[in-house]
Amino acid sequence: MLKDEDMNAQNGENKNAGEKPDEDIESEKCCSTDKKVDLDEKSQESDSKNVDEKEKKDEEEKSECKSETKESKSQEKETEEKKLDEIQEKRKKLQKELKKENFRLKDENSKIMNKFNAIQDRLSRTTAEYDNFRKRTSKEKEGIYSDACKDILKEILPVLDNLERAVKVEGNAEDLKKGVEMTMRQFNAALKKLDVEEIPTEGEFDPNIHNAVMHVEDDKCDKNSIVEVFQKGYKRGDKIIRYSMVKVAN
Repeated sequence: MLKDEDMNAQNGENKNAGEKPDEDIESEKCCSTDKKVDLDEKSQESDSKNVDEKEKKDEEEKSECKSETKESKSQEKETEEKKLDEIQEKRKKLQKELKKENFRLKDENSKIMNKFNAIQDRLSRTTAEYDNFRKRTSKEKEGIYSDACKDILKEILPVLDNLERAVKVEGNAEDLKKGVEMTMRQFNAALKKLDVEEIPTEGEFDPNIHNAVMHVEDDKCDKNSIVEVFQKGYKRGDKIIRYSMVKVAN
């Protein structure tokens, strides 16, 4: 019995303990709502902080991008300036080289012009000298020819004088023949003084000094021998004045 009573007593206490008053329930509800409000506020604050941090990060990224773009632009400017400097240096070098080449070409041109002028002057002098030489030689040739004709005619004119005298003299045929023979001897003497000699026609035919105008078949004569002389030939040294006109045996 005691055990049952004790059990009932404990159950009563437990029931008393489990059953709460209404005031306590309301206070608990208020605490829970306050906690929810605090949590919402905290979540809002955390959200705002996250937003602020994100905005800061975006701003930092933007600033970093701007700084990078500035640095890239500055680097591009530096590279462009370097390229421009290199181009300017190359341009200056090229200008110097062009000036040197221009001076060299001018020097060569002046030398070539000097040589050309010298050659032109020499050519004009040579042309003038040749013209003077040609005129002088033509005059000398004319003088030599005149002197040669003078020397020849000086030796031949006496023969003409004797022929004129022979025509005027009256006499028979014998006297005329003697006069002609004397004239011939005088004429041969004149040719001898001029170193003119008769071309020999004895022996074989020589085409260098003879002119064959007729050929004949004759067993009594040697082959290629001169049979008859139609006209005498004359020479002065190695120069043929007139070829001998002959008949040749085949």
